[in-house]
Amino acid sequence: MPRPLRHRLVAEYLGSLLLAALVIGSGIAAQRLSPGDVGLQLLENAAATAVGLYALILVFGPVSGGHLNPAVSLADAVFGGLAWRDVPAYAVVQVLGCVTGAVLANVMFDAAPVSISTTERATAGHALSEVVATAGLLLVIFSLVRSGRSALAPSAVGAYIGAAYFFTSSTSFANPAITAGRVFSDSFAGIAPSSAPVYVLAQVVGVAVAVPLLRLLHPDPVATAAPVTEGRAR
Repeated sequence: MPRPLRHRLVAEYLGSLLLAALVIGSGIAAQRLSPGDVGLQLLENAAATAVGLYALILVFGPVSGGHLNPAVSLADAVFGGLAWRDVPAYAVVQVLGCVTGAVLANVMFDAAPVSISTTERATAGHALSEVVATAGLLLVIFSLVRSGRSALAPSAVGAYIGAAYFFTSSTSFANPAITAGRVFSDSFAGIAPSSAPVYVLAQVVGVAVAVPLLRLLHPDPVATAAPVTEGRAR
């Protein structure tokens, strides 16, 4: 039986806050630890995000599904795992959590609490990368869920996101909430406000690509009591 909505929303808020603090904080640390070496900075940022995401899903998955991502919540509703009436509330707390997490990361590294990013990322290649990254993330999550292997999702999602940092030119945001949060940190992981809408639109397209593919690949989901995590994861 699902936990009360207020419990699930607290879990989604805290998980999203920690996700943003993890992504942005490790990006700031990488910048400072490896100045002048962008490749090493990306490796450090990706490694921290991959293992941290795995831990966050294990912690919050049993409470809320551990979505931490409006794209995952939307897809979960399409497949009947999350009530449609709960999707807006999930999305709101995910965005608020990621913005709060960005502020927390800035403060932990003695930067201004809010610093709007100036990193422009909105190219055609970046947009295509976000479609691929988001669709791929959902394929990883819901292929496991619909084939009765949800227990593997935390490690699979961490591995996928870590790899996608390198095989996508956008470094795989794949999450509208984390995209919004990254606007509020002018750091290695930041994104300029003018670029964020392109990313969010591409992520929505990624959901639209993934859903029919999942229905084709897994038309008859296996019954399972395990939760969706980010999935049941950015």
